[in-house]
Amino acid sequence: MSVIRDAPDVLVIGAGLAGLACARDLSEAGRTVRVLEACDGVGGRMRSDRHDGFVVDRGFQVFNTSYPQVRRRLTLRDLRLRPFTAGVLVHTNRGTLRFGDPSRSPHTFSDLLPGRLAGTRDLMALGILTARDTLAPVRSLKRAADHTTRSALAGAGFSEEFVERFFRPFLSGVFLEDRLETSSRVFHLVWRSMLRGTLCLPTEGIGAVPRALADRLPSGTVRLGTPVGTLTDDGVALTDGTELPARAVVVATGPGPAASLLPGLDLPAYRVVTTYYHAAARPPLGEPTLLTDAGRRFLNTCVLSEVVPGYAPKGTALVATSVLGEDAEGREPLVRDALAEAYGIDTGGWDLLTVRTIPDALPVMTPPQSLSRTSRVAPGRHVCGDHRATGSVQGALASGARAAREVLHELDGL
Repeated sequence: MSVIRDAPDVLVIGAGLAGLACARDLSEAGRTVRVLEACDGVGGRMRSDRHDGFVVDRGFQVFNTSYPQVRRRLTLRDLRLRPFTAGVLVHTNRGTLRFGDPSRSPHTFSDLLPGRLAGTRDLMALGILTARDTLAPVRSLKRAADHTTRSALAGAGFSEEFVERFFRPFLSGVFLEDRLETSSRVFHLVWRSMLRGTLCLPTEGIGAVPRALADRLPSGTVRLGTPVGTLTDDGVALTDGTELPARAVVVATGPGPAASLLPGLDLPAYRVVTTYYHAAARPPLGEPTLLTDAGRRFLNTCVLSEVVPGYAPKGTALVATSVLGEDAEGREPLVRDALAEAYGIDTGGWDLLTVRTIPDALPVMTPPQSLSRTSRVAPGRHVCGDHRATGSVQGALASGARAAREVLHELDGL
């Protein structure tokens, strides 16, 4: 067993968003940091792969430009962002309906006239909800009484018909659950972020986001292919037996490794999502718009190559479709049949490119939901990740920032 004597102040285990944010803040505060990542690249669940000439993100993901942590840490123009349409399409038994944002796309105003997507009562409730969540101070949304999202929507005056037609299919894809049981605090914050920001994808895939964060760290900070076996009294022990000492350790891994490294750690359950990636000869929809299904046969589907043309080789289209839970034998043909109906085309000639199941895609966030939790679990032991805050890019980055503050406070007190 070897011991490395050149000890950093802090070891961060995991090069996902939370770990990278924590390392950056510690480094800027003058502390020496080393990030240990078991895999061959940074990003954790936020990574992109190349597959037969296609760019395949590890599960369908979007990037929201409104998050404060994103604006603080990244230069958005460097990501060469490509936007989704400001709105969604909803496939219903009445056909496909458009829910647009007329403040950004005036031509969609007619789609919101009473009798199309919603009645007068629901449109009024939507206007009030939108104005409140857009203009209210964030602090007031965070401190509001916490209920389920379904209760919040009923309390806001929405009819059950509109909730089932629009909110339930749309939010099922956001929160990865179809009972609308997610915390109303989380719902209001997410709704606000969607109204104030733009949903995009980087030209090089969603993995460009963590790579940009890692590039801002001092050279040599991140060590890839370095799995940690256990925590020790003085730091960590790698799986190859090497011991690395440090004054503090931050566990910034996914829930499984975190539970292994910190037995007894209080972790939430996680939502599971599967995304089917199909290659088609031509795009089934000629716009970068998310399509949801009121029948809930799938969460959402999108022609990713309409968002970012480089996601597919020239002359082909890449379609991503997500469903709740794991893949199972016979499920993909059923999804393909549902897509044929939703898009109104024959999907029989599509090729199934690959399937991505993400077992820890999003933490369960039922009320009462804490929006931020301390990182400190023991002296010199801290933890961060989306499970310590809201399950989002903003939540992961904010959790990393909080861990850095608390580590600095602890080290300064030694």
